Amino acid sequence: MAIVIKIDVMLAKRKMSVTELTERVGLTMANISILKNGKAKAVRLSTLDKICKALDCQPGDILEYKVEEEIAGEK
Repeated sequence: MAIVIKIDVMLAKRKMSVTELTERVGLTMANISILKNGKAKAVRLSTLDKICKALDCQPGDILEYKVEEEIAGEK
């Protein structure tokens, strides 16, 4: 997928655990892990809103577009 989710980067910057994020956002640990690991096929805007509020960031801080060739080169 060409969209890379960088929740782990923002968690590190905010010195926040995944557990704390799940509590603040109201998602399960499994759903946060799916997002973190890039396995999600979609993200609701309401979920993105909650994550951005919890991490005090903009959507662009946790979402990044990469060209497919760049992704293939990383593997």
